[in-house]
Amino acid sequence: MKNEVGDWRRHNQAAWDERVHRRDWYIDTASDADFLKPLRVADPLGWLGGNVAGQRILCLAAGGGRHGPLLAAAGATVTVVDLSPQMLALDRKVASERALSLTLVQTSMDDLSLLGAATFDAVIHPVSTCYIPDVRPVFREVARVLRTGGLYVSQHKQPISLQASAGPVGTGGRFVIAEPSDQLEPLPAAPPGCWHREAGTIEYLHRLEDLLGGICRSGFVVEDVVEPWRPAANAVVGTFDYRCRFVPPYLAIKARRTGAVENVERPPTLILA
Repeated sequence: MKNEVGDWRRHNQAAWDERVHRRDWYIDTASDADFLKPLRVADPLGWLGGNVAGQRILCLAAGGGRHGPLLAAAGATVTVVDLSPQMLALDRKVASERALSLTLVQTSMDDLSLLGAATFDAVIHPVSTCYIPDVRPVFREVARVLRTGGLYVSQHKQPISLQASAGPVGTGGRFVIAEPSDQLEPLPAAPPGCWHREAGTIEYLHRLEDLLGGICRSGFVVEDVVEPWRPAANAVVGTFDYRCRFVPPYLAIKARRTGAVENVERPPTLILA
């Protein structure tokens, strides 16, 4: 697969537009029940401190009618950025139905040039860095638009989840590492029905040093890290819950903007004897 500049943007925009058209199961707009407790649903780990009234929040690569409308209902002044106009249309629809005010911006997560420096008190970034080949520009842009002391709450696909086989291999119900950790090219196409991948999109593997280290090198201090999803021990073999027992799917990171950028480039690789 070619990896020319811009190809992944056009491809993934079209893929998510099509997913909205099909109303795939993970096109998950906020429900009436969600709006009864909007902040708890939008911030299940409580990292935003329990009150966002009056805060300026950027929902990054977060179109779909969920995060933005819920945080607006909780009293925040919200801007939603997404590459897909159809995902943003869902935010517009939900906001209109509930008389909520949102600012919607169509752009890539690594280009926030339309947004001013130190504009936001918090950035909420659900799983999406897997759709971009280089996360460093994303973290630099987040640092630029956040005020000093602001929070960056992000969630990512675990590298090991993207490396491991989609389903159990052999009779033992176990998984194998199918992709190298230094994979730079797009991942092989996701098989149909694969819950930890999105079929039809271009996805990239990012190592923990790219994610955790990249955030730190962009001027943040990591305050907490959580691996969401705790499947039941009796999960049926072959299901997503079963896979999650062996391969944690997600990584949630709470980071605070310090104002100090030590080194935005990746450090040299260390080979330990």
